[in-house]
Amino acid sequence: MIASYLNILVIFAIIVLGYLLTWIKWFDNRVADMFSKLVLNITLPLSMFLNMTQRFSKAEFIELFRGILLPFLSILITFGISFIYAKLTKVPLARKGTFQVMFTAANTIFMGLPINMAIFGEKAIPYALLYYICNTSFFFTIGIVLIARDNPETRHSQTHFDARKFMKQLLSPALLGFIIGILWLLTGVPVPKPLVDFSDYLGGMTTALSLFVIGIIIYQTGVKNIKMNKDVAGVLLGRYVVSPLIVYFLSFIIPIPDLMLKVFILQSAMPVQNSMPILARGYGADEKFATSCLTYSIFTYFIFILILLGIFF
Repeated sequence: MIASYLNILVIFAIIVLGYLLTWIKWFDNRVADMFSKLVLNITLPLSMFLNMTQRFSKAEFIELFRGILLPFLSILITFGISFIYAKLTKVPLARKGTFQVMFTAANTIFMGLPINMAIFGEKAIPYALLYYICNTSFFFTIGIVLIARDNPETRHSQTHFDARKFMKQLLSPALLGFIIGILWLLTGVPVPKPLVDFSDYLGGMTTALSLFVIGIIIYQTGVKNIKMNKDVAGVLLGRYVVSPLIVYFLSFIIPIPDLMLKVFILQSAMPVQNSMPILARGYGADEKFATSCLTYSIFTYFIFILILLGIFF
């Protein structure tokens, strides 16, 4: 439990550092834009590639796919609920896609993996990464398209379906890194060490750069402007109530080993993705809303993790 809290505190510390460096004028909006481009186009794709090729063996990857149905269905059902919830609560069009993505997708790698390892040990890694595959597949396909559609210009230009624009949004650099990683893994060919090192050095920058951008955005937005509202509350409801409950109830229909279920529940109930403010900024969506949701989801996780462990573990 202490290790889990320390992992969350480290994330807070980097965000605070980004905030302070903006306050003393080391960082500004131009730096945030530069970091965003680096993350979206270079470090995140390399991180996706590295995670897929180095965390699994081919045999482990194929064996794990027997348990992929439950997380896959849970994410689709949660997404369906997010659509209904957004409609019933009248989430504005300018943030509807961003809302649905944050309601559905969890921070499964930067927070989920270290927290699962802290609680369950190394044996949790394969199950944590299985949920990560489903979560990432949703996030960088449907999720990217939804975030892009929050931009009024994109939304209006898609009155008539444009296949080329759709494919451009769908095949983001991060998703391409993810797909190439899976294909490379399935070939069974070892990744050359220079490529591993190159991906490791650059991909390892993803978390720090993403958290710096969040700190910059929080400073530029103003702490006073990061306020709780019904849409932020809705995202927290999706992250910490709806998503884990869907996983739990599905386990009665799709039986899986006890440890796998516990890891899936924990993964499904992680905070909002670190990269959401960057993606919202990059695609012209509501970055202030994304930043508010991310900030609140990390703050409330300190309390929620105690409740979650008390109920399910």
